[in-house]
Parts: sequence; C-alpha cells; structure tokens
Amino acid sequence: MRTLLLATASALLMTAGAAQAQDWTGFYVGATVGYADRSESSGESVLFDTNLDGTFGDTVRTAAGADAFSTGFCGGSFNTNAAPGGCRKDDNDDYELSIRAGYDYQFAGNWVVGGVIEYSELQLQDAVTAFSITPAAYNFTRKLTDTLAVRARGGYAMGDSLFYVTGGYAQGDVEHSFRTTNTVNAFPERGGGKAKGYQLGLGYERKITQNVTLGVEFLRTSLDDDDYGVRAANNGTTAATNPFLLVNTAGTDFLRSDDDFEYNSFRVTAGWRF
Repeated sequence: MRTLLLATASALLMTAGAAQAQDWTGFYVGATVGYADRSESSGESVLFDTNLDGTFGDTVRTAAGADAFSTGFCGGSFNTNAAPGGCRKDDNDDYELSIRAGYDYQFAGNWVVGGVIEYSELQLQDAVTAFSITPAAYNFTRKLTDTLAVRARGGYAMGDSLFYVTGGYAQGDVEHSFRTTNTVNAFPERGGGKAKGYQLGLGYERKITQNVTLGVEFLRTSLDDDDYGVRAANNGTTAATNPFLLVNTAGTDFLRSDDDFEYNSFRVTAGWRF
C-alpha cells in the first residue's frame, strides 16, 4: 500500500506540467483509501491499584510477600497460562477507507484555508498480557473500528496543485475485551467505548480536471483510551489470602499502562469540487 501511495505521488508530480490559474474556493466531497500502521505498540504492560485509591503502579504481592507478577508482561495474547509459553502477536495494521466533505477558501493570491469532516472505517487491534506466578494469564485486547474527525486545513496553491497541512479533533469507537485463565476471582469490567483525541497531517492535492482532484495524504492519529479497566474481586468463594484481596478486600484494579491509541495513515485521496 505504501508503494502504491509513493507511485501515486510520483505520477501526480510528473504530470503536473505548466501551472494553470485555479480557484480552490468552494465545497467538495471525497474519499480516501490507505494503510493504517499501528507498529509502535510494543513494550506495554499492565498496572495495578491494590488499595483502590485510584493511583496505579502498586505491586501485587502474595501472602508470603513475593511479587505476584514477577514473571512479567508481553505485547500480545497468551498462548498458555505461564510466561514461558509466550504470546502471539495480535497487534495488526489494516486498510482504511474514508469519506469526507469540506470547504476551502482561497485568499491573498495563493493561500488556501478550509475545514473538513471525515468518517473512516478500519480494524486496528492492540493486545497486552500479564503473567502471574500462580501461574495465570491476564489479557487486555482493544480494537479500533471507526473514527470521526473534524479538521482545519491550510495550504498554498500553485496553479492546479495544492500543498497543505491539516489538524483537528478526532474520536474513535474502541471495542475492549478481557480474558484470563484465573478461575478463582471474579473480573467485573468497567468503562470503554469512545476514545477522543486529535489528528495531524499533511498532503498534496492536484486538479485533474476542473472538478476532479487526486492526491496523497499522511495523517497521525492519537486517541486517549483510558476509560476501560478490570477489577480482580471476590467471586464469593475466594480465599482471604488471595493476592488481589490482601490490601483491600474489595479487590485490585487492573489498567493498561498505555492509554494512548496511536497510528499513522498513508492515503490516496480523490475528490469532486463543486
């Protein structure tokens, strides 16, 4: 997909020819197809709040005082209930499809400003697992399914070519799930849903005809996804010596260490200008 984007950009530049005077003022609708890259999500862990004071970073200890999670964490979903079994890499990249509508205004010669609203569909997944010395595995998985963004954009027109930067508000629908091999505790979940943040990017657009445009675009999306968590609680028969109940009998809260869902999009754009 990135090869296709580079080829498209090269083709647009090679066919530019002599610049023709163009007016970029007006409404437009369009679509994009691209590649969303979530490759930076390694190195995540799980944080704990043993006394339920809302501050995460506590160490879960056994009745003997040992660190219950000394076996560590991995970026992915567990293969077995023990750390030596490792994890499979569930984080994935995906194709991204978008539709958009916007308005541009050209002023002071070649300067262009405007706004755009955009809806995108994609399937980006991100997982992390914690291993306890019991042994047991605890897995968090989240999947971003779509985004809605409202961005400003501004740039400089050179005839039938427009170079621009863009940025603004974005929110995404995130599906959360939790799995564990622990059958001793209850694990009520809380939160989840929409994650909110921003998008920043840059692009190039060229008028192929008076109304039709083609282009390429790079977009960075960062969403704050900190509403989802799990509590390891008493299932009605859990022993008082259970590590998750030792500090507070109500249980221990779990939270992912990384509350940012970030990815890069590489896109080909097409539009119709009125």
